[in-house]
Amino acid sequence: MDTKTVLLELRTQKGLSQDELAEKVFVTRQAVSRWENGETIPNTETLKLLSKFFDVSINTLLGSPRQLICQCCGMPLDDSTVSKETDGNFNEEYCKWCYTDGEFKYSSKEQLIDFCVEHMANENWPAEQVRAHMEAVVPKLNHWK
Repeated sequence: MDTKTVLLELRTQKGLSQDELAEKVFVTRQAVSRWENGETIPNTETLKLLSKFFDVSINTLLGSPRQLICQCCGMPLDDSTVSKETDGNFNEEYCKWCYTDGEFKYSSKEQLIDFCVEHMANENWPAEQVRAHMEAVVPKLNHWK
């Protein structure tokens, strides 16, 4: 889905007119119309306002152009799992389980890996395989470099 479709759907889901949305994010109705017609896309600051207003990530507003993964644990991210800063803005680098209210939950790679092994291992994915996978992935993530 592209930005114009995402914005139109989010606006109509909230039952807002173009004028009402424009007022909420401090732009003109014509700007909203141009976004929804695919003529332009919102600037960075407006994307941040739209993200907060609609409670979706900027990545979603842009049509999910890239697959986000948590840079602490490697889990795929979507709007329901991405973390938020204390001001309510999305932090698209981390999941809500690794980073919450401006703080990281795990103080070491080993602590994270032990937690994941304990909670991810099952009959189809034994603990040894989970550990091997996490030990291969975690050190490559930005948070642990």
